[in-house]
Amino acid sequence: MKAYVFPGQGAQFPGMAKDLYDNVPLAKKMLEEANDILGFRITDIMFEGTADDLKATKVTQPAIFLHSTVLALCLSIQPDMVAGHSLGEFSALAAAKAMKFEDALRLVAIRAREMQKCCEQVPGLMAAIIGLSNEQVEEICAATEGTVIPANYNCDGQIV
Repeated sequence: MKAYVFPGQGAQFPGMAKDLYDNVPLAKKMLEEANDILGFRITDIMFEGTADDLKATKVTQPAIFLHSTVLALCLSIQPDMVAGHSLGEFSALAAAKAMKFEDALRLVAIRAREMQKCCEQVPGLMAAIIGLSNEQVEEICAATEGTVIPANYNCDGQIV
C-alpha cells in the first residue's frame, strides 16, 4: 500500500520545486499556470527568495501547496491513499483528483490572503513544542506574560 502525506505550513524552503521546474515538463507547465492563476510569479520567490521571503503566509501556503501537489502529480507512483495536515489537506484533495488543481490553488490563495490579513491585524508567532506533556506546555503558557496559549494539540508530545 502506498500513501502520500502532505505537510502544512512550515515546510517551505528556498529553492523549493526548482529541480522539478527545470527537469519535468509537466511541472514547469503547472508552475507557470500557477503564476498566471495567482497573478504574480510565485516561482521567483520559491526558487530565488530567502527564507524570510517565503515566511509570509500569503506566499508560504501557495508555495507549499504547489511544491507538494506538483511533485505528487508528476510522480509515476500512484498512491492508494492520501492525507494532509492542515494546508496539506488541499494538496491531498488535488493529488487524489477530488478537486481540480486550479480550483484547489485558488482556494489556497484565498485562504492564504485571509490568514495574512489576520497576521497583520494581530501580530503573533507560533512554535511547535515537541517532547513536553500538554500539562507542561499549558503551565508554561499560563506563566508567560502576554497572550500565550496552546493553539493546536497535534499529537501526544507536539503542541503548537
